[in-house]
Amino acid sequence: MRTPSTTRARKGTWRNWGGNVTARPARQVAPASVAELAAEVRRAAEDGLRVKAVGTGHSFTSLAATDGVLVRPDLLTGVRALDRDAMTVTVEAGTPLKRLNAALAREGLSLANMGDIMEQTVAGATSTGTHGTGRESGSIAAQIRGLELVTADGTVRTCSATGTPEERELFAAARIGLGALGIVTALTLAVEPLFLLTAREEPMPLERVLAEFDQLWAENEHFEFYWFPHTGSTNTKRNNRSAGPEKPVGPLRGWFEDEFLSNGVFQAAQWVGRAAPAAVPALAHVSSRALSARTYTDIPYKVFTSPRRVRFVEMEYAVPRAALADTVRELKAVVDRSGLRVSFPVEVRTAPADDITLSTASGRDSAYVAVHMYRGTPYQAYFTAAERVFTAHGGRPHWGKVHTRDAAYLADAYPRFAEFTALRDRLDPERLFQNDYLRRVLGS
Repeated sequence: MRTPSTTRARKGTWRNWGGNVTARPARQVAPASVAELAAEVRRAAEDGLRVKAVGTGHSFTSLAATDGVLVRPDLLTGVRALDRDAMTVTVEAGTPLKRLNAALAREGLSLANMGDIMEQTVAGATSTGTHGTGRESGSIAAQIRGLELVTADGTVRTCSATGTPEERELFAAARIGLGALGIVTALTLAVEPLFLLTAREEPMPLERVLAEFDQLWAENEHFEFYWFPHTGSTNTKRNNRSAGPEKPVGPLRGWFEDEFLSNGVFQAAQWVGRAAPAAVPALAHVSSRALSARTYTDIPYKVFTSPRRVRFVEMEYAVPRAALADTVRELKAVVDRSGLRVSFPVEVRTAPADDITLSTASGRDSAYVAVHMYRGTPYQAYFTAAERVFTAHGGRPHWGKVHTRDAAYLADAYPRFAEFTALRDRLDPERLFQNDYLRRVLGS
């Protein structure tokens, strides 16, 4: 007998943030509790429908797309528990990162590291391997200490690194589970006392950055740079812990640089570049000189993240950190000789090796190279050329960003790939959580 549910059911088309993925599920549901979600999973199995959970749609792949049941986490939000002795927070899966960061700051706490935006849900960000940059601190998933998820039979399971052997195996895989092992309902994350970061942003020639990259990485807790194609220029950012005092960016300068220049003027440049591609190199030179050096000190999430209002499509690969300079030089050579017109900067970050089964940093120190194109601009030629460079260095594609790799390639790229697929076979033998993307990247 089917359990009645107060879940809201909706129909209609779902579209991701970048606008490059759409889906028309048979029904959309928003469970108000874990019990309701488990009932929806069992109901979908009875109806012969696949199930996928979606966050805010910031992935550029069809990872969450389905023609079955689309689970929206709108009502599964909020902090469940805060343990100051263990220094952990347990949070509902649908909680947006921006709300979690604000809630932690009010309690005098913080995550150790963040990506550069915070619009995603906690589960969406971790399940796809969202990361920032760090010498010792890894992705958001690397900060997980425990997980709760609903598996294909409707069972609510918990796991951690200190549980039974079965729970430890699930924990190693489910931190970046791609929605293939179950639907994450809650996460326990490590936190620490709120600290200050001093950010130093400054332009630097690309060749100098690449020549000194190992030193820049070693000397800074968090180092990243943006290279502007068609130029030899970068903008670098170094974030390091600080004793203070707090010196945030002033409201006028913050508005002028982060909103007017980085979003408003940049948006206008993208419009011009899309309408007149021949103008892109000149626009790139202007963009590379638009931002001046600045230094500021603030709480972590206000330093790690920035507003991203110009919509784009993105590909990102993780290569061995030692291969970063060669990878970027080869990418630059491809752009220079191809006639491509690339209006978005290339973003470069790093992460230390971790022990998560399908993490892009699994078992190796990694550097991330991300290429972007303005939404609505043809990106296939650029991304195809970039992907050839990335794969030549053993690159691993970000699970939430555009790529063309399949299970055969990924099985070679990930030493523990077979471990993940074997666990999936046991937890979801009927492929309730399957979709076309998972079929391609994990196999049938």
